[in-house]
Amino acid sequence: MKILVSGLGGHMGAEVARLAGAGYRGTSLLGGIDPFAENTAVPCAKSFEEAETLFAADLADHPCVVDFSHHSATPALLAFAVKYSLPVILATTGQTEEELAAIPGAAEKIPVFRSANMSVGIALLVELAKQTAAAFPDAEIEIVEKHHDRKLDAPSGTALLLADAIREVRPSATFHPGRAGYGKRTPDEIGIHAIRMGNIVGEHEVLVGTQNQTITLKHEAHSRALFAEGALAAAAFLEGKPAGLYDMNRMIHDR
Repeated sequence: MKILVSGLGGHMGAEVARLAGAGYRGTSLLGGIDPFAENTAVPCAKSFEEAETLFAADLADHPCVVDFSHHSATPALLAFAVKYSLPVILATTGQTEEELAAIPGAAEKIPVFRSANMSVGIALLVELAKQTAAAFPDAEIEIVEKHHDRKLDAPSGTALLLADAIREVRPSATFHPGRAGYGKRTPDEIGIHAIRMGNIVGEHEVLVGTQNQTITLKHEAHSRALFAEGALAAAAFLEGKPAGLYDMNRMIHDR
């Protein structure tokens, strides 16, 4: 499958391009879309409008768009993908409600794979967190996430993904990002703590504790390459799939 990288000039976009260029998971690199990228080794459009011309000969082959750009580009990206019936991997986080609203409509027309974290290991962590929360219905739960000092959103999309998954088995759960103030925690409270420093790639830890024991579930990313690998694995998974909204959980269970 040919890969068109949205956000080619960024750290993750460049890593996706490197792996696709090397044929990872049977993919090949078509080019990119990035208004800020300069002197790229492959063709790169400055806008989706320019991409229609630059990649005109290839769009009929339905390349997969892997998006590691910025959440504000989501509506325009999806409009472009729908116009040319292109599958999309949405690897950006931090979308506003308005930006998120564009996703369901697009998924009615094209396959859209969306995950707050493209790590297969994180997908397994989510499953384990749900199982543990269900097995210990009275336990207290805290989530701690750590990222590099350049990350803009807090809590991370992955921390919220974990919290949302836990709430599936604990419907009464309430989220408390960055706990502060004076007062005892409530039984339904899930504390979410964000740490930003240095060059930490990404760490996510879920603590599930009772008065007598604590279970700690943790995933640590050693290299950003794992997110690019996951995105290209998702692209390979989408090949031949009908329109719809897909995620890591679906990919894991449909293997």
